[in-house]
Amino acid sequence: MIRSNPQPYNRCLVYNQALMPYSDALLWQRSLLNERIQNPNLDDVLILLEHPPVYTLGQGATTEFLKFDIDKSPYDVHRIERGGEVTYHCPGQLVGYPILNLQRYCKDLHWYLRQLESVLIRVLAVYGLQGDRIPGFTGVWLEGRKVAAIGIKVSRWITMHGFALNVCPDMTGFERIVPCGIADKSVGSLAQFIPDITCQEIRFCVAKCFAEVFNVELIEVQSSKNDRS
Repeated sequence: MIRSNPQPYNRCLVYNQALMPYSDALLWQRSLLNERIQNPNLDDVLILLEHPPVYTLGQGATTEFLKFDIDKSPYDVHRIERGGEVTYHCPGQLVGYPILNLQRYCKDLHWYLRQLESVLIRVLAVYGLQGDRIPGFTGVWLEGRKVAAIGIKVSRWITMHGFALNVCPDMTGFERIVPCGIADKSVGSLAQFIPDITCQEIRFCVAKCFAEVFNVELIEVQSSKNDRS
């Protein structure tokens, strides 16, 4: 007999953080990843936060998509181990970092990327918005504007990095780059469709949709200095 409402497969710890410097979040992710490589039985994690203004480039990214001298950037620039080209983070953009053991789900990176897109499409649907995929690209679009970027890194089937949803950011930082290396498609935000929306109000919705897509039981926890060491 097939259950119509199966029990969650495993637990996922949720950390709802405020504004956090990118370098701190990166070290925290790496620590969580290494712990789970050493002990794959540890619970999965979802971190939700915002960053001060920062540019990041994937490990194979080219600087030709920067419209400024990288040595004279007004904001920090990090080259990191995720896939993808250059992107921009700032307050008003909700960033999600899932640290998941894909051996519990599906050992397929394309499947995982599509699942992350599904989470964000569900979030938009809650607000009456139709999120779209574009064949050949990763991310979520809204009326032709890219509102969510995704970039991941997987080590021994443990994930890090994740997604960035433009909720109500100052969009001017995107003008200094070719976001994700896609020159012919514009970047957008939910605030262009839903005035006064905030990251704080959408966090619960993102977590709920994440739990639905990955079929996990969310356990909200408070972080400490030791968590980010």
